[in-house]
Amino acid sequence: MASTERAAREQVSDQEHLLNTLLAERDGLLSVLDRVLALHGAARLIRDAAGADAGFVADVDRPGSSDDGQAVIRWLAGNRTDALQDLVVPTGQGVGGRVMALGRPVRVSDYVSSPSITHQFDLPVRREALGAMLAVPIIDGEGPRPVAVAYAALRGPGSFGDAAVDAVQRIAAEAAQAIRLAERAEAGRYTAVAAERQRMQASLHDSVGAMLFSIGAQVRDLRTTVPDNPLLRTRLGRLETDVSAASLALREALLALSESSPERALPIELAEHCRSFEARTGTTARLVQLGDVRPLDVERTTLLVSAVREGLLNAEKHADACAVVVSLGEIDGGVQVAVADDGRHAGDDLVGSTSDGAGLGIRLLVEKAARLGGRVSLVHDDDGGTTLRMFLPGVR
Repeated sequence: MASTERAAREQVSDQEHLLNTLLAERDGLLSVLDRVLALHGAARLIRDAAGADAGFVADVDRPGSSDDGQAVIRWLAGNRTDALQDLVVPTGQGVGGRVMALGRPVRVSDYVSSPSITHQFDLPVRREALGAMLAVPIIDGEGPRPVAVAYAALRGPGSFGDAAVDAVQRIAAEAAQAIRLAERAEAGRYTAVAAERQRMQASLHDSVGAMLFSIGAQVRDLRTTVPDNPLLRTRLGRLETDVSAASLALREALLALSESSPERALPIELAEHCRSFEARTGTTARLVQLGDVRPLDVERTTLLVSAVREGLLNAEKHADACAVVVSLGEIDGGVQVAVADDGRHAGDDLVGSTSDGAGLGIRLLVEKAARLGGRVSLVHDDDGGTTLRMFLPGVR
């Protein structure tokens, strides 16, 4: 029976190796969307576009994480010393801190003598021999606060004209777009890893797990039917022990494969429901995640999943759809899911989420969402197709 245990371990190891190889290849393809590369490249572009001696970029704390955020200068081009490297800039302090507070470009002709900014960072600025400085916010469009700050600087006094401001702002806009792509690629990468592990877990459970269960059952049957032979019973007992050990090893491997971070649990489960719907109906169904979604409590997660299941069920029962799109994203301080199909629903059983004719499943969703301060809507498009939406506010 030791060979059975080895076979189980080897299959798990082979599957893990294949997964790691595929993920390494995927990471290589997505490396051009890396946030670090995007911002490091922005520092070089800023220096050239603004005609500056130095360009650098500071990464800002996550928007919404605090009213008193800070930035850290991480990426520099044209610097002569390490005086500014990893310099922490709180909101309101210096040129970059003023940009974070105001949300607009700030420029000074001579940093160390300017009356419009604070001067906590005069020493590192002097060490780098910088005078004129321009800072521009990098805003990703999903909130008022910058996600980074772009700087251009001259060695010695001088000025940055409107053309330089416009040039740096264009680079800031391109950097913001690159950041969004990088973050979505990262979210998709982690979601894909967890989903692949979930599929692998199911495959191993159904194949190796079923085999071990069958062997164990046959051994137990033999022990009850064989003649009174102590030697044979001893051997069967050892065989049963080996099967139990192999089953335990498999369960541990499956547990390791199933681990995923809480913030990925919701998109993974929604993606699995889309795959199940597609396999069951033959209709294309895909999940579109509109940015990161903060971790939610069990009640909200369960209710959002229920809404998607109801939307997919309605599309399956009532629509002759060619495609279904499930979307997930944060909006207005909460989380929204939507299930949109391009089919035509017959009858009035789904018209209006609060109408008397609404389906029981929809009415239950409306009631549960209302208890959490949320809302549900069901809209039929004039040209065909139906969209079910659920919005739940975040935990206060």
